[in-house]
Amino acid sequence: MSHRAPEAEHLPALAAPGGELDRLVREGARTVGAGAVWAVGDAGGTLGGGSHGTLGQGRYARLVPGPDTRYDLASLTKVVALWPCAGVLWQSGRLPLDEPLGRWWPPAAGRPVGAVTVRQLLAHTAGMLPYTRFEQLYGRERSAIRAGVLAAPLHRAPGAAVEYTDRAAVLLGYLVEDLGGAPLDALAARWTWRPLGMADTRYGPLGAAEAARTAPTEYHEPSGAHLCGVVHDPSARLLGGVSGNAGAFSTARDLARFLAAVLAPPAGLPWGGPWITESLREQTGGLAPARGLSWLFAAGTDPAEGTFVHYGFTGTGCWVSRRQGRWALLLTNKVHYDRTVQPLTDLRNAFRRAVFG
Repeated sequence: MSHRAPEAEHLPALAAPGGELDRLVREGARTVGAGAVWAVGDAGGTLGGGSHGTLGQGRYARLVPGPDTRYDLASLTKVVALWPCAGVLWQSGRLPLDEPLGRWWPPAAGRPVGAVTVRQLLAHTAGMLPYTRFEQLYGRERSAIRAGVLAAPLHRAPGAAVEYTDRAAVLLGYLVEDLGGAPLDALAARWTWRPLGMADTRYGPLGAAEAARTAPTEYHEPSGAHLCGVVHDPSARLLGGVSGNAGAFSTARDLARFLAAVLAPPAGLPWGGPWITESLREQTGGLAPARGLSWLFAAGTDPAEGTFVHYGFTGTGCWVSRRQGRWALLLTNKVHYDRTVQPLTDLRNAFRRAVFG
């Protein structure tokens, strides 16, 4: 059920220190069991934000999160790195959205993935396998994983269903690198992070100084330590830390710059207005759950309201509404403690209702 959104002039008060959002996140973080950083804003930037709790257990219990704490974005990588790169290629005429891959991208010719389109990959309607299992299926060599992803059978007919899968982003990452002529991390930095001044955002593995202000994720048995500055996602880790589906690290400070740019792209940004307009509309032909390109319509909202969200498995999330002219982000490292999802889902939904209705 949709709730009435606060009026724009009420957002600064809502986001003030000790205000409704701060109380909501403070209490919610206690229930979730992980520290949290939050912020809300509009096209002009951040209107307010805060942080609560500690970064983790053991030696991390002495550290508190803040706007400059790096988080493993997990699947937020799909919108912060991959999606804008796809937009640059589309706006420059190099990335057709509706032509089956096999007709114009040689690696897909004669393969099952040759039948799918870029639009279907971005909307998660391509019918690709719903799991990765790269090491089990293809081994540890990156070239073998790429070959395996390209050769894999489809799970269902393209366009038949909305089924979220990391394979779509991994495949699209390969395509973007081929067309862009550079690794995905270099393209994301060139086309998005540097132009927007996102100095804290990069793919890992991070150096020791950078990892020192990074939120830890899960305990990693082989290394005998919590992952910190090394991507949590096992598929991205197999691919050297750089993938379309996961691998980027960022801060609330940088994500605020990114989300403000989605609302008001600066002049000269190579994935500006046309790509954002194309992406932030319903792309799934009435299939549920309704999605745009990369972005998902926020649960509990009417698609007509145009409130979009993307989450990351580690505990990250961000929302944007062009109609309301506002954005929000909530960063936690929930998997550092456990994989119990419901408390974080409840906090995310309460936070979304408070900001967007």
